[in-house]
Amino acid sequence: METLQNFIGGRWEEAVGEDVVAVVNPATEEAFAQFRAGSADDVDRAVAAAGAAQPEWAALTVARRVELLHAWADTIAAHADELAELECREMGKPVGIGRTFVAGAVAGLKAAADQALTYPFSETVTGPASGSEAGSDPARERTDIVRHPLGVTAVITPWNFPVVMVLGALGPLLAAGNTVVVKPSERSPVSSARLVELAASSGLPAGVLNLVLGDSRTGAAVTEHQEVRLVHFTGSVGAGRAVGTATGRRLARSVLELGGKDAVVVDAGVDPVATAQAVAFGAFINTGQICTSMERVYVHEGIADEFIRALTTAARTFTIGDGLDPATVLGPLVDARQRDTVRRHVDDAVHKGATVRAGGAVPERPGYFYPATVLTGVDDTMLVMTEETFGPVAPVTVVSSFEEGLTRAAASRYGLAATVYTDDPDHIAAAARLPVGVVWVNQWQGGGPERLYEPARDSGMGATGARAAYDAATRPAAVHIAAADPAVAR
Repeated sequence: METLQNFIGGRWEEAVGEDVVAVVNPATEEAFAQFRAGSADDVDRAVAAAGAAQPEWAALTVARRVELLHAWADTIAAHADELAELECREMGKPVGIGRTFVAGAVAGLKAAADQALTYPFSETVTGPASGSEAGSDPARERTDIVRHPLGVTAVITPWNFPVVMVLGALGPLLAAGNTVVVKPSERSPVSSARLVELAASSGLPAGVLNLVLGDSRTGAAVTEHQEVRLVHFTGSVGAGRAVGTATGRRLARSVLELGGKDAVVVDAGVDPVATAQAVAFGAFINTGQICTSMERVYVHEGIADEFIRALTTAARTFTIGDGLDPATVLGPLVDARQRDTVRRHVDDAVHKGATVRAGGAVPERPGYFYPATVLTGVDDTMLVMTEETFGPVAPVTVVSSFEEGLTRAAASRYGLAATVYTDDPDHIAAAARLPVGVVWVNQWQGGGPERLYEPARDSGMGATGARAAYDAATRPAAVHIAAADPAVAR
């Protein structure tokens, strides 16, 4: 049984809290690690360490901060297999899939850090200031816009992508000159602890990156701390509202990426078999435990029968097993609670008239497994169509037109992302109006390092990505400089 500790000011420390939390392998239902949940005192020490380290970190050149982040990224890349195995043990993600995501996270960290090299931390705007005398000479005055780091920031991550979520948030925060306290999910803290250890071994100065382990009470202590100037939170809508309330009360910032109920709209003109295979991947990969998983499928009636047959066939190829086995495609859900949510949603749909085309039942074996499931005959009275399922379930609705598909896709309290498959230019243009943060057309996922977006509705708030991430991580100040008046100078 491995015992995890907090990492504060460059040292490992056991939390002062008394509650011990176990980390359970969801494939075996056996605990393999444990830690003491951090208290408000632990959070105080971590924030103090981050605060002490921040001035010196901010005083480094941007190029030097980027260099140190690249060194950390290279170290992570060299330990990709190890990190993928840790993620598998703590939350079930198959190692092969995990390795791919770790590689993507490393590339993303480097790209985000490199954006600091061209970001305008300081720029000059010219022209007479408001209230200047008529006829004044603009050349004798200027205004410099200087963007300062916020200071101490916090990153609170979910359990489904511990490595990706930590690295995705940290690049702009650290490159901009902030220091960070990370609070990972209590369900998957092991890989996050290893990331922090690798950062220290890569030369990141003590106190720049700190780790506090704990549950929701620890998270609350972080979000309520007066010295934490920004909280980057990814998680549930309910928890996100609490974070937004806590930061708003003390006039601090928050960036919130919350739940999703992402729709996919399949038009009549596409290849139904190839598209069904793509949708199966988007709905079932990582056992459906992705914020942007395809959780509602609207398919045109002209290709519906063939699409449903192909989707059902594809679902049956997602073999269940321990993610440490290279043959496994579908690992377990993270814990019994999450599996109960998935089962409840499917059972509710069946009770209300839906048809199970594949999956739909808990297998009789150890581990928190649930098979890739395809449902038809669903409607909007069912939980599986209105609430975030976060499991390997693809509910399919047949629509009479592309326009109906878009309308129904937009009818949700969530607005994270959506995917559209169509070869019609007018339909592509119409898809861009969906009230979501990201629209993918003819490919699920994708987008370069310059992409930025903001979730809509209950899916969060705060633009992120590219320049928006640096805007959030800094505070602009205007410095107006007028040429000295000779009379005043005398």
